[in-house]
Amino acid sequence: MTDTTLNGRTAEPPREGVLVRLSQTMVAFSERWFPDAYIFVLLATVAVALAAIVHGGSPVAVSAAFGEGFWSIIPFTMQMALVAIGGYIVALSPPVAALMRRAAAVPTTGRGAVVFVGVVSILLSLVNWGVSLIFSGLLVREIARRKDIRLDYRAAGAAGYLGLGFGFTLGISSSAAQLQANPASIPPSLMPITGVISFYETILTWQNLLVIVVGTLLSAAICYYTTPSDAAAKTAADLGVDLVDAKVEQKPTRPGDYLEFSPILTILIVVLAAGWFYETFKSGNPLITMSGLNTYNFVFLLVGALLHWRPRSFLVSFSQAMPSVAGVLLQFPFYGGIAYMLTRVKTEGASLSDTIAHWFVSLASDTSVFSFIVGIYSAVLGFFIPSAGGKWIIEAPYIMKAANEIGAHLGWTVMVYNIAETLPNFINPFWMLPLLGVLKLKSKDLIGYTSMQFFIHFPVVMLLAVALMHTFTYRAPVIP
Repeated sequence: MTDTTLNGRTAEPPREGVLVRLSQTMVAFSERWFPDAYIFVLLATVAVALAAIVHGGSPVAVSAAFGEGFWSIIPFTMQMALVAIGGYIVALSPPVAALMRRAAAVPTTGRGAVVFVGVVSILLSLVNWGVSLIFSGLLVREIARRKDIRLDYRAAGAAGYLGLGFGFTLGISSSAAQLQANPASIPPSLMPITGVISFYETILTWQNLLVIVVGTLLSAAICYYTTPSDAAAKTAADLGVDLVDAKVEQKPTRPGDYLEFSPILTILIVVLAAGWFYETFKSGNPLITMSGLNTYNFVFLLVGALLHWRPRSFLVSFSQAMPSVAGVLLQFPFYGGIAYMLTRVKTEGASLSDTIAHWFVSLASDTSVFSFIVGIYSAVLGFFIPSAGGKWIIEAPYIMKAANEIGAHLGWTVMVYNIAETLPNFINPFWMLPLLGVLKLKSKDLIGYTSMQFFIHFPVVMLLAVALMHTFTYRAPVIP
């Protein structure tokens, strides 16, 4: 009798669980019907343009807004690209690569590896989303190289995206919480409405910690129960993904290569930047200081150069990082156009964004209903404007004004926004682009799994956010 027979009969493969079967149904659907991320952004652009026209905007005004907005977030686009590149460079450096190899050896099963990647992604995202996205992607690739476990590459890749769907706006990288905690960052028109809201009323509350714990455990459970068994898993090899990284030359081949293999210039550049480091970090919380994108990118590029030690190693890693940001450079400008069509095309003084927001907020009768409506609206708008900081500037004036009128805690209102705002990332491939570049996959490969996270996460964390509003007492805006 062979291993595959029992009493003369061929043994059937183990039956997958309900969530696995459901996730595989969604995976099959997305593989067949979900378009490339570029097609997705084109569809979103057309949908918003038509909605703006139906709202009363003239086609010429809508077209003008799209054209003006298209280049409006170019600095932000470059910042996002450099976040991904900086994380990639650091993750490919010899010291971090060695650490990643040790981390990749921790899981003992394929399903355990998916859960491990998901938890790492969320925890890293609480510090910085860029590190979470790139490190998690490279960790998946490292685990996929193992021969002793069979890793479903798609499920693991989706787990590496968890920090962007749940997590990063609950930590120090929360743009909304950062803006509200810094008086200099709050627009003058917003200051009388919100005042200054410290971290102790937003991300450092026990309520936020509870949401993080519940959400992380929920994410881990979804990862475990939606990952297919070894028999049904699709590895990187099954998907035709090449896991071989480019090799870095270890020594010069001609005299002109000497400085590329010498650490002299790296050391001099780091010494040159030492004064900037001192002036930038000499006062205040260094984690808060690092929240500025320009500061973060500069630090990571310098740290990456130092960790690579030799310019040649740094240059090779930079070149390897470029494919991961191709989608960002192509698609981000479209979201700038979408934002302008939503906010700049006005009919009788109201933009499409204003009308949608005021309609939602007008339905609120108490803090519970208000919290739920804020969450729903933030999630809906977040699907079309997936930029937590920029979108908060749009929403904050009327959301926080309504919070004052209803008596909802201002700090937790910010966190309700944060909790709901990121959830659409699970079904919108906008922030997935750098990860897809690292994994060498397409959005359709991950959406089946991430959509399961969305459908289960949304009701749970939203109900939790609404319930926790009752543990707060309203406080009037604090004007410095």
